[in-house]
Amino acid sequence: MADAEIIALRAKLASRPRSDDYRHRRRDIDARGLAYGLQPDVKFEPVTANGVRAEWSSTPGAAGDAALLYLHGGGYVIGSLDSHRHLVAEAGRAADCWALAVDYRLAPEHPFPGAVEDAAAGYRYLLGRGVKPGRVAIAGDSAGGGLVVAAMVAIREAGLPQPGCGWCISPWVDMEASGETMTSRSAADPMVQKAGILDMARLYLNGADPRSPLASPIYADLAGLAPLLIQVGAAETLLDDAFALAKAAGAADVYVDLQIWPEMVHVWHLFHPELKAGLRAIEAGGVFVREQRTG
Repeated sequence: MADAEIIALRAKLASRPRSDDYRHRRRDIDARGLAYGLQPDVKFEPVTANGVRAEWSSTPGAAGDAALLYLHGGGYVIGSLDSHRHLVAEAGRAADCWALAVDYRLAPEHPFPGAVEDAAAGYRYLLGRGVKPGRVAIAGDSAGGGLVVAAMVAIREAGLPQPGCGWCISPWVDMEASGETMTSRSAADPMVQKAGILDMARLYLNGADPRSPLASPIYADLAGLAPLLIQVGAAETLLDDAFALAKAAGAADVYVDLQIWPEMVHVWHLFHPELKAGLRAIEAGGVFVREQRTG
């Protein structure tokens, strides 16, 4: 049976006007995130994580000796703590730990590899606070989902221990948007289209090679990375990105749990206040994080 909530949400998303000006889109995504609000038991606190603006969030009973490092989506150009706070708080609740959202620098003002550097700085901050690597999970959506993998590669290259796991939500991992579903799912996806994502890639890369391993991590050596959960909606143009990431990671002997959610749109987790499947997906992510936690 079709999910009535996702049908209504898809219509709502398709009717939204979308500006071509990324500055306008930054304001829009922040306003929509803030409009959802937070559950009354959520506490949050601004912090600077090794020079990077960040924010702690927690819910009652959350483990203080574990952490979820969260990297928001938005094509490396839009998105912020404000746009994703309601998602980060519930992801931390599901993972039963404190969550640290990193407000990494955005393009075009701060192009690649600034976001990767800031994500790694957030991880170093957690280790510096005494959180054991195996009790850290790195999570993110869309561009943030790709950044999860890029950060894990950068962490390995820096000689640091891997986190307990990575949780990739609707990950964008191909700067060339070469997947077949970019075309075949275009009519079904009210959020991500090839022309728009290539424009964000142009702003982020600023002339860098689109196949740079830390920009498009499907081209990275993924050997030795921690287990990955990949969640993607069946209606997404980025469906092939999830497939490509799962294939690359699996071929490198990385444990991968690939979940394809029927009917779901890009980062449906963001809409959990009006979409029960969004909350179920968050809860499934939390289960994975808790199962992979060590130390």
